[in-house]
Amino acid sequence: MTTIGELALVFVASALVSVVLIWLLHPLLKRHALAHPNVRSSHKTPTPQGGGIAVIAATVGVVVACVLFGVPGLGGQALWLVLAATVFIALVGAIDDIRPIAVMPRLILQVAGVAIVLAALPVDLRVVPLLPYWLERALLGLAILWFVNLVNFMDGIDWMTVAEVAPLTSGLVLFGLMAALSRDATIVALALCGAVIGFAPCNRPVARLFLGDVGSLPIGLLLGWLLVVLAGTGHFAAALLLPLYYLADATITLLRRLANGEPILQAHRSHFYQRAMDGGFSIYQVVGRVFLLNIALIGLAVTTLLTTSYLLHAAALIAGGVLVALLLYRFAAAKA
Repeated sequence: MTTIGELALVFVASALVSVVLIWLLHPLLKRHALAHPNVRSSHKTPTPQGGGIAVIAATVGVVVACVLFGVPGLGGQALWLVLAATVFIALVGAIDDIRPIAVMPRLILQVAGVAIVLAALPVDLRVVPLLPYWLERALLGLAILWFVNLVNFMDGIDWMTVAEVAPLTSGLVLFGLMAALSRDATIVALALCGAVIGFAPCNRPVARLFLGDVGSLPIGLLLGWLLVVLAGTGHFAAALLLPLYYLADATITLLRRLANGEPILQAHRSHFYQRAMDGGFSIYQVVGRVFLLNIALIGLAVTTLLTTSYLLHAAALIAGGVLVALLLYRFAAAKA
């Protein structure tokens, strides 16, 4: 692994590039990329979106710079495929931000991006070896596709994506330092973490800038890839624990809407964090609790890296599930 100093440089460079790009782009986005309030929105006035351009450009740009300037062990074909897929999905999101794409064409384009990421996975990577290889790859593709959309669904209030992505990627970098994650994945996680931190000040409540689909979709793609790579190194429990709040909130909300016969593709305010906001929680109270929960989930994930005991892995997953369930219950029980 590269030195701590080199890792710090990657983080700082990504954050600074993100900040500078946001500063340069903000006037243009204010004129041409306003997000107007709708039934799903928590903001009351038109707000520029497209901050994801800076986040993704900073992430990809810094990783490419690391390859070009000779960070050891980087630059294989798999990394270039992941970066290409990220840029592709970002372009899909950018077009959707400007002129919404119909559901089916958008889904087909997302599947194409996910297919590129699947092609980048090592041939011998297995998460559930008991499954047939083709079935496992199909399920991994569905999981990554769900992450692409999951981050977009959950990006509904100021700082929510920051409160999720910053600790999640920090945990992945920590696992890289513990030799549980490949060097490529560790550098990507670190660059993404820095870029999101660079975006955080302008997304602080009340936000002056939103990510937009150009940011949330490729962030979901990168997180899906990173977590699959982590699971493929034998750390399935850790890969499930890190994003557990996002997975639970988005998946339970989707299943509940399906069970109630509600249109799942229609804008709504049914997520647990949105119900908490409608019930009287402030944005800071919501994202603060999510952030602290994610720190606890990192701690539980780390414990699974320190032992090979399946019993302890199961205990960590149960503990994580209980913590997430308690927060979801608290959000759902909020009263205005």
